[in-house]
Amino acid sequence: MTSVHDLIPEVSIVVPIYNEFDNLPDLVARIDAAMRTQPLSYELIAVDDGSNDGSAKRLREISETHPWVRAVCLVRNYGQSSALQAGFDRVRGRYVVTLDADLQNEPGDIPLLLERLENEPDLDMISGWRKNRQDKALSRRLPSVLANRLISKLTNVQLHDYGCALKAYRREIIDRIRLYGEMHRFIPSLARDAGARIAEVPVRHHARTHGVSKYGIDRTFRVILDLIFIVFFMRFRQRPLHAFGGFGLWLATPGALILMWLFVEKLMGEDIGGRPLLMAGVMLMLMGMQFIAAGLIGELLTRIYYESGSGLQYYAKEYGAATVEERRKVAS
Repeated sequence: MTSVHDLIPEVSIVVPIYNEFDNLPDLVARIDAAMRTQPLSYELIAVDDGSNDGSAKRLREISETHPWVRAVCLVRNYGQSSALQAGFDRVRGRYVVTLDADLQNEPGDIPLLLERLENEPDLDMISGWRKNRQDKALSRRLPSVLANRLISKLTNVQLHDYGCALKAYRREIIDRIRLYGEMHRFIPSLARDAGARIAEVPVRHHARTHGVSKYGIDRTFRVILDLIFIVFFMRFRQRPLHAFGGFGLWLATPGALILMWLFVEKLMGEDIGGRPLLMAGVMLMLMGMQFIAAGLIGELLTRIYYESGSGLQYYAKEYGAATVEERRKVAS
């Protein structure tokens, strides 16, 4: 007889794990209890990110006694983005939920997020907002507030809490994005770039009871660098010449004007060979031309990338009674 866990699940819950040995049994039990309160079938894809505290072994033991748990053990510590991507590569459900393994996220809030997706077809992603966050004010909450405001302003995706791991997505949004480096912090921005319509809901947050936090104030500088990339990615991915070339023109134009002025003075008999202005004009021209050349190279790479079929220029939803032949033409 076919078990309910042998069927393709409707919800895939992805949890990255790193040194959470003491939290795992309670985590699995609380996710199971929460998911039993709603009608959708489910699976847990628990990705161990190279833990060194025995988490991988305990995870394998849990998967042997819980058929709805799939244990994925990475061979070394790759980072949270890679762990999440390993889970995303294995999801089977039409909905995907993410949360952390430290039990600061409340598994009991998962049905709330799924209910929003079920009842509001115009939404593609629900992001949790730790409205009453149970973390240290100076080292965790204050930097988070400042970072959330900065990210919201620069990416134009207005959220109170980018760092909350508890999120729910429609499967097609997850299929459209890839995580590299430490891009997990910017999943809402990547999802919006992939066409997602996003809502934010308050969720519960608890103080950590087992293990130690993997985050520190040092990540602030990495977030700034990643933010520079994500802003560039969202605005200029398909038109790099506008980014590099625009900046290059701002440099080259005053350089050209300076050299033209000095050329006129040279014709009038002035000695310009030792003037600092000559060096400034030459440097501005050279720097401007280099940025424009970088933009042109970026444009060529962009054309090669899209025309080779490696990426899509756009995403679309199709409605209406199109014929099979018309659909085949669109696909081809």
